[in-house]
Order: sequence, then C-alpha cells, then structure tokens
Amino acid sequence: MMVRHLRTSRVSDRLRQVAGALGLSIAIAPNAAHAQETIKIGVPVPLSGSYSTAGKDILNGAQLAANDINAKGGVLGKKIELVPEDDQCDADTAAGAAQALVGKGVVAVAGGYCSSAALPELRVFHGANLAYVMDASTNPELTEKGWNDAFRTIGRDDEQGPFAAKFMKEVLHAKSVAVINDNTTYSKGLADNAVDALKKQGLDVVYNDAVTPGQMDYADVAKSVGDLKPDVVYYTGYYPEAALLAKDVRQLKLPVKTLMGGDGTTDPSLIRTAGPAAKGMICTTAPLPQFLTNPKARRFIADYKKAYGADTTPGPYSIYEYDAVSVTAQAIADAKSTKPADIVAALHKISNFKGATGDITFNDKGDRSHAVYMAVIAEGGKFQPYRQLEPGGRWVAPK
Repeated sequence: MMVRHLRTSRVSDRLRQVAGALGLSIAIAPNAAHAQETIKIGVPVPLSGSYSTAGKDILNGAQLAANDINAKGGVLGKKIELVPEDDQCDADTAAGAAQALVGKGVVAVAGGYCSSAALPELRVFHGANLAYVMDASTNPELTEKGWNDAFRTIGRDDEQGPFAAKFMKEVLHAKSVAVINDNTTYSKGLADNAVDALKKQGLDVVYNDAVTPGQMDYADVAKSVGDLKPDVVYYTGYYPEAALLAKDVRQLKLPVKTLMGGDGTTDPSLIRTAGPAAKGMICTTAPLPQFLTNPKARRFIADYKKAYGADTTPGPYSIYEYDAVSVTAQAIADAKSTKPADIVAALHKISNFKGATGDITFNDKGDRSHAVYMAVIAEGGKFQPYRQLEPGGRWVAPK
C-alpha cells in the first residue's frame, strides 16, 4: 500500500518512522510543507538586462520590508517569504514570470518596474485573482481597466506630465520644449501626457519623437533637437538612454538651456554613466528616499546602507517597494486570511497606512490618493532637491 503526495506541514520525522513501521511510503509534494509555513509574496522585477540595476534595488527594498515584518513575528504567525522573478522589462518574458509566480503559490504580488512588463503581468495576476501592488509602474492603463486587484504606491504618468509642464513654465520660464521618448508603454505615456499639458500651458512643443533603446549613442537625435534650439529637452525614457543622450548634448555643445528627464531617469546609475554630462540635469520624480523626512524613511535609509553598503544610495523605487510589501502584509493581517480575494478586499479598506513614503490610501481604482512629485537636480555627483510645489501652488526649494 502506498500513499502519494500527502500535503501537510505537520508531517515530521517521527510520522515518517511510524508510517515506515506500518509499511507505508509517504512522499511530500515538493515545497508543499514550506508553502504552508510561510506567506509567499511575489516580486516581479528586471533582474537581468539593461534595467537590472533598478530591479535589484527594488528587490532590496522588498527584502528590507520582509526583514522588518519577520523580525516582529511575521503575519498571522508566519514569516513573509519573497519570491522574485526576472521579467527583464519585456512583455513576453513578463507574462511567463507572472505565470511562474502563480505556479509557486504566491498569495499576492508587490513589484513591477517597466509598465510594458507590468501590463501582461497584471493580466495574469488578475486571472488568478491576485492583488498586484505596483511600486514603479506608472502608466494610467494599469488601474484604468476596472480590475479591482491592481494597486499602486506611486503616482501616475497623467499626474507627472502636468507637474513637469507646470514646472517648465513657472520655474524655468521656458517658451519652447523638445520631448523625446523611447516608445515603451511608460515613456510614450509620460511623453503624451507632458505634451498635452505643455500645449495647455501655452508652450511650444518643437519636437515630439522617439529614440530606439539600446543604441550606442543618440548623437543624430541630439543634433536634430539642438538645431531647434529649445529651452528645454525633456526625455521621458529610462536612465541608460538618458545618460547617453546627456553625453551627446554636452559633447556636441548644443544650444539647449535645460536638459530634463522623467522619473525613469532618476536612478543613481544615470550620474555614474553620464559623469560630468549629467551636471545640471533636472528630473521630475516622486520624492526620492533621501528626501523623505519622516522617521520611517530615515530608518529605511539607515537600514539600506547597513545591508547593502554605507556608500550605497537607494534607487528611487526601493522605498516605494518597501511600502508595497508592507501594505500588502498589513492587508493580510487585517483580513486574517491568506486567501487572495480576502487580501484584495482588505487592500481596498486600507486608509492612512503609515508608510515610509508617507500615508497611503488607495482610491476606488487602486491608485494612491494624493501622489506627490518634486524636481531634483544632478549636482556634486548625486541628485539634490530642487523644487517642490506646495498645496497652495507656490514653488519652494525643499530643505
């Protein structure tokens, strides 16, 4: 007589001995006992390819959150176990990564970087009724589908675009702007929203076109834009291409008053790669970890440096991922359940969760209420705070 795949976390060595004495052979399904002993949260991010620096930084933020939660006893008496998957910021790879996470028994997901990867991931997770709490994927479509299991701890491109346009007009006093994207879901979305807002502000958009990611340089595009002599060049893609574009603009000594980037450019790798060419570049972004002043944010910075190196600067989304994991764990605790539907329902009830990035409340669409943006500038080999918009509409220099 043989009993196959007995799934239980209570099987012990003693039980195996007893079963053997009775002539039974017990085979535990792979990882089944472990799955019941921990609460698995999936983390899909780019761990290889051009954007792996950002992906690994996000995973670091997730791990710090899991460490903090587990040090306090976990959730529902169980430890949080992170299950990372490499989506390479590629739509096809991302769909497979999402399927892999579902197969590994995650009860919720916290992660994402490129919106072009998050969209197919979301379809898979929605099909499995899993909550997907995104830390960095900002394309509006992600929460405009009407799916109740999509959430964000960060703002949207249709919030950042108008912020950027307002900044260019009221702070830089620009008259003409060139907008460059890379045709990815995130970059094209931010560019479209920025162009629309710039036109409404009365600025002249003299250029609006795309580059192809992964090229060795963008000198031809930079020269074409430079010939138009715009007051501002706003690049809405990611940091690897932004660094090359900055080098080309500086080396060609183009008549561009201000070079700007969106939040996809604020990774510390931009400054390391571009070197002196990055000096003076301004980026619009959700507040970077080092510019958040609440006690949780300060502790996050200290813990990050302790874990990953005293000279390490957390990337822009690490702290938003920290909050994504933390708020997901809170929802599990509130629901007193690891059933995906219960977790989704509990996330919708989250109100003023005290995150490292500030209070978090999700609106009906799953977006973060009252998302904040700021402008930072590359100076002295790092990003420095530059301008913030107060609720009353006044621009101030952050302290």
